[in-house]
Amino acid sequence: MYHPLSSIQKKLPPFLWLLGATIAISIAFRFIGPFTPSIVDYEFVWNTARATAVLNAWNATAKLQAAFNLGFDFLYMPAYSTTIALACVWGATVARNKFWQGLGILLAWGLWLAALLDAIENTALITMLLGSVTDPHPMIASVCATGKFSLIVLGLLFSAVSLVIFLVTIKKSKLVPLK
Repeated sequence: MYHPLSSIQKKLPPFLWLLGATIAISIAFRFIGPFTPSIVDYEFVWNTARATAVLNAWNATAKLQAAFNLGFDFLYMPAYSTTIALACVWGATVARNKFWQGLGILLAWGLWLAALLDAIENTALITMLLGSVTDPHPMIASVCATGKFSLIVLGLLFSAVSLVIFLVTIKKSKLVPLK
């Protein structure tokens, strides 16, 4: 199976730049707000009653913070999705197992799907924030958030397990006596 990032997966600088950008933006989100309810609470409202409750809980400043947060997230999407996708493409190479390799490439594609789901989710959230809390916007946002977070967690787990496999393989190769 092929992924466009396969050609750069062994080059460390692009990954490090993307990782740095992803971490920096992740840290920035911690300071943007809104804080109570949080933007994640807003992503998982599921229905108009809960969406209205979140929006009513925010004052004008919190609504501006939410709007900025949602707009800023559009910069975050290519950073996090490509960073984790690169990690999955790299992870696919650490085991000589067709299933593992296929899973890594599939998850790498899935991370770009996560970014697309994030964009759809944000569009629904912005629509509600600007005044139209109607169905199906809360459901669309919540379903997309669920898919997005699921793909992100799977990609991170795959990358972490791949790193462990890589480290164990390196340690074993150093323990084997030379002949």
